[in-house]
Amino acid sequence: MKNRKINYLQKTFLFGLVLLLGFSCERDLSETVAKFPNTADIFTDVPVGMGTNFYFPYGPGPDNPIGSKFTAWTVDGKVSYKGTASMRFDVPNSNDPTGNYAGGIFRIDGAGRDLSGYDALTFWAKASQGAIITEIGFGEDFFPNKYITTMRNLSLGTAWTKYVIPIADASKLTNEKGMLRYSAGAGANGSGYTFWIDELRFEKLGNIAHGQALIINGTNKSETTFVGVKSKVDGTIATFNLANGINQSVSIAPAYLEFISSAPAVASVDELGTVTSLSAGTAVITAKFSGKPTLGSLTINCVGTFINAPIPTKNQANVISIFSNKYVNVPVNYYNGYWQPWQTTVSNDFSVQGDNILNYTIFNFVGIEFSSPTINATSMTHVHLDAFFPGTISSGRQLRVIIVDFGANGVFGGGDDTRHSTTFMAPTLVAQSWISIDIPFAAMPNLASKSNLGQLILEGGDGSVLYVDNIYLYN
Repeated sequence: MKNRKINYLQKTFLFGLVLLLGFSCERDLSETVAKFPNTADIFTDVPVGMGTNFYFPYGPGPDNPIGSKFTAWTVDGKVSYKGTASMRFDVPNSNDPTGNYAGGIFRIDGAGRDLSGYDALTFWAKASQGAIITEIGFGEDFFPNKYITTMRNLSLGTAWTKYVIPIADASKLTNEKGMLRYSAGAGANGSGYTFWIDELRFEKLGNIAHGQALIINGTNKSETTFVGVKSKVDGTIATFNLANGINQSVSIAPAYLEFISSAPAVASVDELGTVTSLSAGTAVITAKFSGKPTLGSLTINCVGTFINAPIPTKNQANVISIFSNKYVNVPVNYYNGYWQPWQTTVSNDFSVQGDNILNYTIFNFVGIEFSSPTINATSMTHVHLDAFFPGTISSGRQLRVIIVDFGANGVFGGGDDTRHSTTFMAPTLVAQSWISIDIPFAAMPNLASKSNLGQLILEGGDGSVLYVDNIYLYN
């Protein structure tokens, strides 16, 4: 099992409906419902209406074990576009041990805001040098993140400039807490820099025109699934025409769209763009944005009930697990190290009734790395994995399992790496059935050591599909 998402401390707030004694029972209930404030300003010279605990830097995660620099944001009383202060963001050097980028969210500490009367988030910004802000937007509050909107690769110069991030559908933002989100990495040669934001607020500009929206980045994607598999409609983008003539594209949360399934009995789709395969057949998932069809689609080809891999029976005490729902897994750098330019393999991993499966498509070879830390397998006797070929197996088809040890220095390419490759062919390889592979370490003469194992590589694909589960070492 793998987890690619950063987990954050989540807080929820319950707002009760207060009914005052003495109100007539005939009185309109809507008159007694508390309204959320529609405050426009987020930061002028100070944070506006944000409460006391509102800045949350991004923490470490599987893709970035260091995380954001916690002290990246401050209030600068010496630099401003207007007034006496601005928001200052110090992006660290890429090798800063306290955080190799700057990023986080500004979330209201208290009741959310009613933003239904606005059509954009606006601000003035500049940087100490020409810089690219990877992501900036609003709508992220860590829970439920339902209406995130993000402008990507914002180009900043050294002069104050006003920027506009359109709101896709303000009518949905009646209780929003996520006022700002950002992520910025180091500049050229990994060097840090500073950028400032001032006069941050929501506005009703009245001159933003809707353009085309996309799902799946405007492409027509097809997935082969099974009953119970959940897929995600991603690549949701909307383009708006601004008053200055620029067509501004922003990534929007799926909840801004209306999704349609051509065959709801085959695959259903909810408001968050989560597609659930229900029965064998084909369903095409499309969407509308402001009543207009979007470009792109997701075709679900559900082939029926999934056959799960055999459930491992070995005791956890005798196992070092790399990928399995049965065991506690060691830290894994990645399950698909994309090694250019020769690799074609891409991942389309899925989960069936809570069982995670590695799904490699256009498979020729793929590397799984677990080097932080490496694995000491001196007490282990075998390598195990389960493989499944959902298509046909061509004549002469091979599957090679390569185990790599990083040597005494525990570093890839340090001059003392060793590896051993074990090849499997028919009749071991069969189609439409799980194949349990067990390789004794004693049968790996080219592996000089197993005290710093760092990679497991699968080779021999012909561009077809391969499912993998239950990768572990055992005694």
